[in-house]
Amino acid sequence: MVMKIEQDQGRFRQIVRGKIKQNLRKYVTQGEMIVPKGKNTVSVPIPEISLPRFRFSTRRSGGVGQGDGEPGTPIGPGDEGNEPGQAGSGPGDHGIDVDVSLDEMARILGEALELPNIKPRGRKNIQALHDKYTGISRVGPASLRHFGRTFKRALRRQVMAGTYQPDRPMVMPMSEDRRFRAPRVVESPQNNAVIFYLMDVSGSMGDEQKDIVRIESFWIDTWLRSQYKGLGSRFIIHDVVAREVDRDTFFRVRESGGTAISSAYKLAAEMLESEYPTEEWNTYLFHFSDGDNWSVDDTKECLSLLKDRLLPRVNLFAYGQVKSPYGSGQFLKDITASLAADNLVTSHVESREGIYDSIKTFLGKGV
Repeated sequence: MVMKIEQDQGRFRQIVRGKIKQNLRKYVTQGEMIVPKGKNTVSVPIPEISLPRFRFSTRRSGGVGQGDGEPGTPIGPGDEGNEPGQAGSGPGDHGIDVDVSLDEMARILGEALELPNIKPRGRKNIQALHDKYTGISRVGPASLRHFGRTFKRALRRQVMAGTYQPDRPMVMPMSEDRRFRAPRVVESPQNNAVIFYLMDVSGSMGDEQKDIVRIESFWIDTWLRSQYKGLGSRFIIHDVVAREVDRDTFFRVRESGGTAISSAYKLAAEMLESEYPTEEWNTYLFHFSDGDNWSVDDTKECLSLLKDRLLPRVNLFAYGQVKSPYGSGQFLKDITASLAADNLVTSHVESREGIYDSIKTFLGKGV
């Protein structure tokens, strides 16, 4: 039987879900509106949710609340029409922050953008070991005590000893009666995946461009983590030289220097070839740049690296070109003119408003 409060909670969750879905484009384009809270939860600001109020009616007379009011006069405070009022000392109406799991955010994103579920390559299954509590043991920690088995054992001992009194049914477990749940190591198939984020940090990539990369990466991460149980992340920054960094450095490093995109592609290829065998891993590469590469020769080397070493190994290679007042944007034209592959996707992000459509472009193929 479902209690009334559970029905109300379920209805409230549906209302919140609808509000998030309705305003999802705003949340995507304004990354500061979603604040991470813990490892698997985010805090989302929700616009004020209007609650129904009773009003006077002319259809009946008499009864509680029938004073000097006119039809349509609100009973509750704070609904006095559009007339300007006097300044007051009371609190105003504000939106609320709602904690939402990343899994739920991923489902909302998938529905709003109509993203297909990812189908991992069948040859990339590996066996994961985990504990399954199916046995019973005489020893173990208190947290794994099996109360049902312990009670039955104590009851059986008292009955056999003749100390059990049906008119005063009291069962007192002793140390020898205690039973504990025991783990059994089992193997289960698991699809492992790794995301490589590559970003140009040359002088032409400013704070606004990096913010766009940060916001889009958050949503890409959220969706892919909902599709895989095991998902790792690697971060590579490059100007004329590429190096691997941690997540925090990736989004906070200062921009400077020129651009040699091939340095990042070489490093990513070396890491893939040495650490992520194609028969065991699903791999995704997302590269963000303003498209300003330093020479035609380096662009040719990039295209060769993509064709021979990267595209054959990855589920998806996504290149996002972020518009910059200092970047030429030529690299996107070179890729689209020279390469065509099912697992190659490109996107041009002119501003924050373009993040929403860029995510759909990158993830809409379900690879």
